[in-house]
Amino acid sequence: MDNISLIETFSEFKELKNIDRATMMSVLEDVFRNMLLKKFGSNDNFDIIINIDKGDFEIWRNREVVEDDEIEDPYLQITISDALKIDEDYEVGEEVTDEVKLVDFGRRAIVALRQNLTSRILELEKDNLYAKYKDRIGEIVTGEVYQVWKREILVLDDEGNELILPKIDQIPSDYYRKGDSLRAVITRVEMKNSNPLIIISRTSSIFLERLFELEVPEIYDGLITIKKIVRNAGERAKVAVESYDDRIDPVGACVGMKGSRIHGIVRELRNENIDVINYTTNTQLYITRSLSPAKVNSVKLYEEEKKAEVFLDPDEVSKAIGKGGLNIKLAGQLSGYEIEVYRDVDEADEDVNIAEFSDEIEEWVLDELRSVGCDTAKSVLNLSVVELVKRTDLEEETIIDVRNIFKAEFE
Repeated sequence: MDNISLIETFSEFKELKNIDRATMMSVLEDVFRNMLLKKFGSNDNFDIIINIDKGDFEIWRNREVVEDDEIEDPYLQITISDALKIDEDYEVGEEVTDEVKLVDFGRRAIVALRQNLTSRILELEKDNLYAKYKDRIGEIVTGEVYQVWKREILVLDDEGNELILPKIDQIPSDYYRKGDSLRAVITRVEMKNSNPLIIISRTSSIFLERLFELEVPEIYDGLITIKKIVRNAGERAKVAVESYDDRIDPVGACVGMKGSRIHGIVRELRNENIDVINYTTNTQLYITRSLSPAKVNSVKLYEEEKKAEVFLDPDEVSKAIGKGGLNIKLAGQLSGYEIEVYRDVDEADEDVNIAEFSDEIEEWVLDELRSVGCDTAKSVLNLSVVELVKRTDLEEETIIDVRNIFKAEFE
């Protein structure tokens, strides 16, 4: 094995385009000097010439010429007899420079050299990959699905680097197979067992923000600012936007003509409902807008407790609360207030359809009440517990619980 055996390793090193030439030279020389140190006990009197482009190198040893009987260190000195064999003009006190061949080190040392060099190359690759993606946190990347596991998906980017999309960072309705293309945002980069681990996400609010920047030029140019985003991935999101130019309608610009701009984002997020809201420092108005699509009549604030009481028409309550309470939850996160919803009706005409209590009472119980003609809360309260037990198949305890819920509504 000679110099040629290392050319392939040199070539691998050369492919690392992100490594500057000085670093390449330094690492290569360091590897060779370690080999010399193990062989000769010192590497101070050696010159190493490396040609990265050709994948070649030379090692030259410098020794002082001494009399035959005065040699003390054969690694640093050479006898005049041996020096004259190299060149007849050498004299005592001069310096002899001769080339050291790689084969002189033995096969084991050469194999160790190659392994050490390969190891250093891999370390550089990992360090550069880590540094590269650490600077790209918050950017959108496009990759191809390479492997789908139960808890995560392995994605390869355009350069073949491995990205991890955990299950928790996937939109619930996401479904991918090997070879599919996907977009996500880089959320964190960490070293695990000396290997860079690049985590991407499709549920992050940053992903939605970057999608808006791609679809809405005014946001990318800074004419419109995204103040805050809250979302429940795959279901609903609320985006507060603001424009510093009175001539620009921030909501209209984000939605686009006939929804042209926001439709692309909605498709990317698996038909996630996105409410774009005009940001304002008027807290009452901000809360009113955040409860979209519900129409709010009035808002009462409790600043110290960070609470808000919101009053709406009865038919608007379900819109404000949303499916599973999601709309009011996101509105609270967006505004920073704990929101409580109240029905705003006249006392004389006040009555509530029992469907409005579906978040407190199980649907089969409500169906049983409807089957005996009780469609509103007052129609249930107008009947006694005994009468309701006779008419329905409900237990007395269940009926009492239902009546207590209805009574609390009118108190």
